[in-house]
Amino acid sequence: MSDVQRVQVVDSHTGGEPTRVVVGGGPDLGGGSAADRLRVLRREHDGFRTAVVGEPRGSDVLVGALLIPPADTSCAAGAIFFNNVGYLGMCGHGTIGLMATLAHLGRIGLGEHKIETPVGVVTARQQEDGAVSVRNVSCYRYEAAVCVPVDGYGTVCGDVAWGGNWFFLAHVPDQELSLRRVGELTELTWRIRRSLTEHEITGRDGEGIDHIELYGPSPTPGVHSRNFVLCPGGAYDRSPCGTGTSAKLACLYADGKLKEGDVWRQEGITGSVFEGSLQRAGEDLIPTITGRAFVTAESALLLDPADPLRWGIRQNRINSP
Repeated sequence: MSDVQRVQVVDSHTGGEPTRVVVGGGPDLGGGSAADRLRVLRREHDGFRTAVVGEPRGSDVLVGALLIPPADTSCAAGAIFFNNVGYLGMCGHGTIGLMATLAHLGRIGLGEHKIETPVGVVTARQQEDGAVSVRNVSCYRYEAAVCVPVDGYGTVCGDVAWGGNWFFLAHVPDQELSLRRVGELTELTWRIRRSLTEHEITGRDGEGIDHIELYGPSPTPGVHSRNFVLCPGGAYDRSPCGTGTSAKLACLYADGKLKEGDVWRQEGITGSVFEGSLQRAGEDLIPTITGRAFVTAESALLLDPADPLRWGIRQNRINSP
């Protein structure tokens, strides 16, 4: 067993969406910012990503967070987020799960803490009731009313927005957003994503739009909207999606439907709810997302050199669900 690599992890879920935080046994990524170390992880240790979140140890829905020492000394921690097909600049539900994990381990207390991510420093507040409020990176709507033809459906129109990841947000009124229709909704959102790629519709500077968000009314009293979010690797988000809610807030603000300080209650496909609000900081629009995570497990992943699937089952899910 001396050659077996042990990777210490803590699992949690945020509104049903799982996060696996690597707290020990990760690769040496050297110094520099979280963005610098993400580049090293992607270039030299991508097998570690698939070992942690890919089958047979993980699943398509699992999001990983590699805990790293922050280069910014004002931060309590640094984190690199990843999933079954690649890396995430920022992850709202993952940051809430990370905070719950750090609190569980006794590494943070109540109050405000800064977390260094590859897209910048985010601030999160650990509250007495266990909820976490994440002050995200700035969000904005990039393009409004973008229409694309979707095979087998027709034309779909939506907004392109940034909330820490790139989103295409569309209201498709004839589609019931419910768990019993996950298969149909997944197929539709994959077709929308393929159409965006085929028609070269991107975020700023040609960045790919890898999250598709459908939204509509919620049947829950006091909740403003329900969404269905397709993540980059083909799995749907079990939570209301932190970065997706941030992008939604930016679109509402741009349309004059949400004012600074207003609280928006966003429901995910499983019925869990995030609360979001916006504040202006100069030219930036800063979203704050509040949700709650629960720690579900502490364990060690074993990476045995004799295991032919030591580095997980590597797959490409870009072109089909």
